[in-house]
Amino acid sequence: MYHNERETGNAINAFLSGPENKSGLKREDIHFTSKLASNTTYEKARKSIAQSVQQSGLGYIDLFLLHSPYGGKALRLESWKAVEDAIEAGEVKIGGVSNFGMKHLKELLASQPRVHPAVNQIEVHPFNTRTELTSFCQQHDIVVEAYAPLARAMRMKHPVITSLSKKYSCTPAQLMIRWSLQHGYVPLPKSVTKSRIIANGQVDGFEIAKEDMATMDGLDEGLITDWDPLDAD
Repeated sequence: MYHNERETGNAINAFLSGPENKSGLKREDIHFTSKLASNTTYEKARKSIAQSVQQSGLGYIDLFLLHSPYGGKALRLESWKAVEDAIEAGEVKIGGVSNFGMKHLKELLASQPRVHPAVNQIEVHPFNTRTELTSFCQQHDIVVEAYAPLARAMRMKHPVITSLSKKYSCTPAQLMIRWSLQHGYVPLPKSVTKSRIIANGQVDGFEIAKEDMATMDGLDEGLITDWDPLDAD
């Protein structure tokens, strides 16, 4: 999908076998995700998945996602069948989707799949809560992976965010990550700065009060920071 599976796999293997791995971590301690770039025929999707596994050099992929709903119903379902067969073959551990709207999820569930989608990776943050979709996912045991949980830093200086971050003695990013966690999502914060990556993981020391969670929920403005294929045919 992102043309970096080989490099990522090499880095993981080098770390696991190197002196920096002081905790003795093993392959099974690492959660590696990849995606199918475009929905396509079963044969092409199956080949693409196998190629991703081979290029990563990790033996298997922990989570494999259909990147979007684009391509139409027939190709979505063919691609999902390829994911199911890759799981059966041991190439993939868990299957999921990304950027699927409710109609795409209902379509997939109605097809009576052998493997239930475990994840839907979508843009979710206090400025785009997608409450109807996230509730549907949780009702159907589909984990919401929240990408762009920091709204790509577009609202870090919003007065509510700055005020609450001061109240909880945390950074605006930590506040927004904590909001995701308390909603039961798996936030995927992104940074190229080591100190921020570390800080983004340090969110266990506080809990946002119920009334403040409601205040943050009220910030919803439908902000889309990248793309929005949730209504695609």
